[in-house]
Amino acid sequence: MSQGGVEGMTVRVMESRDRPAWDRFVMGAGQATFFHRSGWQRVLAEAFGHQTWYLMAEMDGVVVGVLPLGRIRSWLFGDALISTPFCVYGGIVAEDGAVALMLEREAVALAHRLGVDHLELRASTAMHPQWLVKDLYCTFKKEISSDPEVNLSAIPRKQRAEVRRGINKGLVGMVEQDVAAACYDIYSESVHHLGTPVFPRHYFALLKDEFGDDCDALVIRHESTPVAAVLNFYFRDQVLPYYGGGVAAGRAFGATAYMYWDLMNRAAGDRGVRVFDFGRSKVGSGSYDFKRYFGFEPQALHYACHLVRGQAMPNVSPNNPKYRLFIDFWKKLPLGVTRMLGPMIAKNLG
Repeated sequence: MSQGGVEGMTVRVMESRDRPAWDRFVMGAGQATFFHRSGWQRVLAEAFGHQTWYLMAEMDGVVVGVLPLGRIRSWLFGDALISTPFCVYGGIVAEDGAVALMLEREAVALAHRLGVDHLELRASTAMHPQWLVKDLYCTFKKEISSDPEVNLSAIPRKQRAEVRRGINKGLVGMVEQDVAAACYDIYSESVHHLGTPVFPRHYFALLKDEFGDDCDALVIRHESTPVAAVLNFYFRDQVLPYYGGGVAAGRAFGATAYMYWDLMNRAAGDRGVRVFDFGRSKVGSGSYDFKRYFGFEPQALHYACHLVRGQAMPNVSPNNPKYRLFIDFWKKLPLGVTRMLGPMIAKNLG
């Protein structure tokens, strides 16, 4: 696509044959995340039908930078080029500033050629000082121990009492590989309660198919009845609980708090995981407070936006009054109806 900027460097769109080289670079780059893996290109295309441009910078045939991009086109939410849709992190991963600048310029040029409303790069650190920045989200990470008692004592008193309640009620966790069967029904019930459209079931199955052993599910049961479940990703020394939820009956057992504590212990003890990445939450939301009360400190995410056709910073947050009536209406629909209609809306949320 481009040969300007740095002598001997080229930027082009990743092809299927480039996936191993792309992933070797991602696994070795300190600032890369699970969401920079090449497999997300297939997921975005097959689960949602979205176009992608996975830009890779090369020097003498060696990958020196990557930028995954997906386009979300929606009459309701606008037209955006995002790194990366449906992912909490994204943006440029590069060996140095010159490579990063070249990838940024290529992405901006692509956004203008496509005529999108805006280009959004979901970086964990500030990289684009001249761009507009969303201050909507924070992420939550901390180190965990292979000793369950250490993890328990690190949880503040109120949530620690919830974990102990789960222990006393005899909750039992089990890791399962069929993530769609394990998680989907519970997850869809949870997001329905929040008024959020649910993803299609085959999206969960596709995640497992693409990421293999780096994707599993933890299911929490009370007397053989599932009361909470979470789909997890693993990347280097990190575990990322990503799609989780619980049924109403589980609240009486402290199931959600127990589930995350159990995941900490299993990930650290069985896989040698060192970091628990609790993912993003909207500032001031219920999940934001839950994670803080679980002993995690918020870290601001730097979602940078470059406007193309758009006139202002996009706001597709559920907190936007524009969507409040829809959310209230969605909560009132039967669960079966939301499972049928939800995927047609959710694919455009990004």
